[in-house]
Amino acid sequence: MFNSPPDWPEPIIRVQSLSQTCIDSIPERYIKTPNDRPSINSSIDDANIPIIDLSDLYGGDKDAQLSILKQISEACNEWGFFQIVNHGVSPDLMDKARETWRQFFHLPMEVKQKYANSPKTYEGYGSRLGIEKGAILDWSDYYFLHYLPLCLKDYNKWPDLPPSCREVFDDYGKEVVKLSGRLMKALSINLGLGEDFLQNAFGGGMTMLLPDDQVPGLQVRKCDHWITVKPHRYAFIVNIGDQIQVLSNAIYKSVEHRVIVNSDKERVSLAFFYNPKSDIPIEPAKELVTLDKPALYPAMTFDQYRLFIRMRGPRGKSQVESLKSRT
Repeated sequence: MFNSPPDWPEPIIRVQSLSQTCIDSIPERYIKTPNDRPSINSSIDDANIPIIDLSDLYGGDKDAQLSILKQISEACNEWGFFQIVNHGVSPDLMDKARETWRQFFHLPMEVKQKYANSPKTYEGYGSRLGIEKGAILDWSDYYFLHYLPLCLKDYNKWPDLPPSCREVFDDYGKEVVKLSGRLMKALSINLGLGEDFLQNAFGGGMTMLLPDDQVPGLQVRKCDHWITVKPHRYAFIVNIGDQIQVLSNAIYKSVEHRVIVNSDKERVSLAFFYNPKSDIPIEPAKELVTLDKPALYPAMTFDQYRLFIRMRGPRGKSQVESLKSRT
């Protein structure tokens, strides 16, 4: 379907380095068209995505459990994003994971460059998405690594500084995987599919974001407005992925989102992609397809979808919309 790109089309320049030298202006390559520019002024100040307390989700109080499930269902239907608190992941571990990555990005450039990535897997230290020559670029650097499956987990591609970072990332990954599994059960129950359906069917399809709670940046589209997410202390932000929208036949929504750049402060956030199994065709669940609501999407493996995105770069919701079946 798509061929894997061999290398970046242009030399890579680190945004962190540019931010230290570009005092009054930034290169045109990073300036988006007026319609695509995120802005604090374009958002609704007093709004926020739902915040859901998970403390009673698996307790003995059935009424409390049903209330939480209802809140999750409404958030998935109406927002595609929500924050979760009292989720079981240690606040100390959350702080440690975020600050360890912050320390990595403040290491000397020659140390970080040892882990420079390529578009073939994106694994490692990177500064761009997509391989379109001359494309407008995002004002950010990132580090992408595999946690699971074990066959893709390669410690040689993980940073070895700062000290103990690999241990911290392992501990953090273990806890977020467990939390993601619990949420997948809740999503399955709300779809009427049985609590293990989504996990058994394809294994994942959401993003667990640990935001920088001191520097807001994420914006989520709600109807015709952009909502600037106000991170709750020690909350994860849950983003319903395109694959869950496909499997739920658009009952659950994968919603357009973007990021604001802060001109005064750096922002460090951790996105944990709880991705589907790579080679299983993902299509609307047969239990959710009816004569009145036929399947909206054709089958596509996650490997095919991921390569599709790597070739095109981020393009808002045009990704999932372009996958819809043509009738």
